[in-house]
Amino acid sequence: MNLYDDAVLVLKGYEDQPELRDLYLEHLAAHPDGVYKPCQAGHITGSALVIDPAGGRVLLTLHKKLGIWLQMGGHCEPEDTTLAGAALREAVEESGIASGLTLLPGGPVRLDRHPIPAPCNWHLDVQYAALAPADAVAEISEESLDLRWFPYEEVAAVADTSVVRLLEATRARL
Repeated sequence: MNLYDDAVLVLKGYEDQPELRDLYLEHLAAHPDGVYKPCQAGHITGSALVIDPAGGRVLLTLHKKLGIWLQMGGHCEPEDTTLAGAALREAVEESGIASGLTLLPGGPVRLDRHPIPAPCNWHLDVQYAALAPADAVAEISEESLDLRWFPYEEVAAVADTSVVRLLEATRARL
């Protein structure tokens, strides 16, 4: 199975947000390259909210280009064979947590479609949650301006609504 086939399978099995899910599936049907950055009509991205349930906190990155606090995530790479694998790879790369991150079972937690600057139009983000061990030590990557653990109750004050919704959905699944 390749990444495109996995994306279609994952999205078909995702039962929440049916209108947005169907939009993602229509996009992929129209764009066989829609899982990769060169697709200028928009492309699938994979992200993961790194969460420490025992500590009641989440790890956010201050995005280098956007200057806002977000979950870990980014573009799918040619070596990615699954969306879950792409999201976990991004979480490991951007968090610096080299071992112990595991995706919350049950597949994606949310979908979030947001505009991006030209030449592309849209990121169609498939959002997962990654469970961090209680002793996880984060290390900033070159993709971030900052990296910080935030208690659940502080996230709404620093992050946009998409991150707040992702945290709410993740906590509901926990």
